[in-house]
Amino acid sequence: MATLIFPTNHSPVEDAEAIRKAVEGWGTDEKSIITILGHRNTYQRQQIRKAYEELYQEDLVKRLEKEISGDFERAVYRWILEPADRDAVLAHVVIKEGKNYHVIAEIATVLSPEELLAVRRAYLHRYKHSLEEDVAAITSGHLRQLLVGLVTSYRYVGEEINARLAQSEAEILHEAIKEKKGSQEEVIRVLTTRSKTQLVATFNRYREAHGASISKKLVDETSDEFQKALYTAIRCFNDHTKYYEKVVRNAIKKTGTDEDALTRVIVSRAEKDMREIKELYYKRNSVHLEQAVAKDISGDYKNFLLALLGKED
Repeated sequence: MATLIFPTNHSPVEDAEAIRKAVEGWGTDEKSIITILGHRNTYQRQQIRKAYEELYQEDLVKRLEKEISGDFERAVYRWILEPADRDAVLAHVVIKEGKNYHVIAEIATVLSPEELLAVRRAYLHRYKHSLEEDVAAITSGHLRQLLVGLVTSYRYVGEEINARLAQSEAEILHEAIKEKKGSQEEVIRVLTTRSKTQLVATFNRYREAHGASISKKLVDETSDEFQKALYTAIRCFNDHTKYYEKVVRNAIKKTGTDEDALTRVIVSRAEKDMREIKELYYKRNSVHLEQAVAKDISGDYKNFLLALLGKED
């Protein structure tokens, strides 16, 4: 369930006018921006953008980029985009910076086939290159094979599974993963072609046969980008709620918060399953996520993320 709290009835024109008032003159009224944008769903935010442009012949996103800054600006920018466009931007940041390739694996494995296709279309429209083209251009070897396979996959989404196949592929994965540095082509084939339901059956069979989760000890301090992307894909296929809880937990536990990771999870899941992620966070840490966030970050950035987490004004 979502954590976002938004009105069922709102006026895009009135919201656009209120935001215009907040950014005009000396200084910016950040509180008004948070009160409005932090409490509007995807459809409402797009209506506000449209109304603002019609009223003032100006792109709201570009205006906000001029008025606010830092982590707050980055969070607002990503929030105001449509989900597919947001994921396209997140993928492009990875490609541009040449690191954190696991984020592309995250996007490709959490989304449904139709949602992933929408991201690829948004990426092509925005950057005039295909996502798979850019991923292939900056990666090599097993990492390239895995990421290109994941972003181009269009999986079966039904509930049917093949138990015999799950058993045989659990052993294939076991043999390949225990070597770690050995041949990974079969692992890549399985992860990039099977349905999520089939993969979960395979992972369950792996646990039954070997007494441990397939992702256990898959990643350590010596892991390279391929191993991190592989780990992310398996965790997201298996249970993306648990994966996101760990991302948030690690982001907050780090010496110096990992704001990019924290923002990515809250912004992308606030309208989907952030409530479940919050509940799991509390269960594992005995602290409410809102309290942890409020303690770890500050200012308008903190207030905005808390709004997305469901905190009332």
